[in-house]
Amino acid sequence: MERWSGRVAVVTGASAGIGAAIAQELVKKGLKVVGLARREERMQELANSLKSAPGKLHPIKCDVTKEEDVKEAFKWVKDNLGGTDILVNNAGVASFNTLIDGPVENWRKIYDLNVLALCMCTKEALQSMKEKGVDDGHIIHINSIAGHKVLDFFCLYSSSKHAVTALTEGLRCELVKQKSKIRVTSISPGAVKTEIIEVSGLTFNKMDEYKTMPFLDSKDIADSVLYVLGTPPHVQIHELTIIPVGEPF
Repeated sequence: MERWSGRVAVVTGASAGIGAAIAQELVKKGLKVVGLARREERMQELANSLKSAPGKLHPIKCDVTKEEDVKEAFKWVKDNLGGTDILVNNAGVASFNTLIDGPVENWRKIYDLNVLALCMCTKEALQSMKEKGVDDGHIIHINSIAGHKVLDFFCLYSSSKHAVTALTEGLRCELVKQKSKIRVTSISPGAVKTEIIEVSGLTFNKMDEYKTMPFLDSKDIADSVLYVLGTPPHVQIHELTIIPVGEPF
């Protein structure tokens, strides 16, 4: 990770859970981290707790589903920090939805955040890397095991994460054609104990079973991001799956 010290990482959904853990660990490794999220006050609290760390967290209020917000955020990164070296697309949402019942409003919310926002941030980050002259940058998508199988209680969420799997390979192929050394990685966690359940408005019929399920911690995913970034520049970690021991699905 030494080669990343002093460089710039953008982390979406950095106000809580996995995003906050990733931002925290990158700051501890000496990176300048720009956190994008709607809850700026949460990111500022995290930034205040990291003042003694070798890096720094810069909170920016941003709704990554809005193209203008995304463009403004990356312009700020360029104007104030010189541009982007690393992007971690972490922001996401889940909910119980079916193709039979909908509602369509929830489908749109899932795709806007899990797919289109990821694409917009990736586009802006790659443009920033190009303008900065970065050829060893890294794009990391926080995917899900639902991107490789269909969880029957998460049909629409699963389909959005399958899109992330396809987009990861699609971007890799595009970068290869451009003879770019920028790497792209999909990290697919199993169950992680975060706020996504409450924020997404999910409820569980079998709450007792949910409470006894094995879970990963957010830091486990942050550690996997550090591992991926820490591999030699010629190594492409294309897909990394991480699940808790005993996960039932």
